[in-house]
Amino acid sequence: MLLITCPVCGNVGDETDFHYGGQAHIARPASANPADVSDEAQRDYLYVRLNPKGLHFERWRCDRGCGKWFHMARDTVTMSIKAYYPITEKPPREIIAEIPPTNPWYGVFDESQAGDGGAR
Repeated sequence: MLLITCPVCGNVGDETDFHYGGQAHIARPASANPADVSDEAQRDYLYVRLNPKGLHFERWRCDRGCGKWFHMARDTVTMSIKAYYPITEKPPREIIAEIPPTNPWYGVFDESQAGDGGAR
């Protein structure tokens, strides 16, 4: 069982009090003209997801509290929660530094864009 704390309203509950929103940091192919988006880019946006053993970045929604979405960094092996951070931010620098080279998240985040809050 995951014991989750909403970083927005402070609501604490198990995972049934929250809604899992899938992988975090998925960018929609940017274009004013949909014809400019390749089939591969659209396929990747809709279907391709990372499935790491270890540190993973996820979206969660606080269902029984404020209803806001937030990001969570979680270890999929130990089920330990490493950090919560706002939905519009990158993970905290110290969490990015923990990503091992064998994890598919390695190199995804530019360190200069990392957030500086939310670590626990």
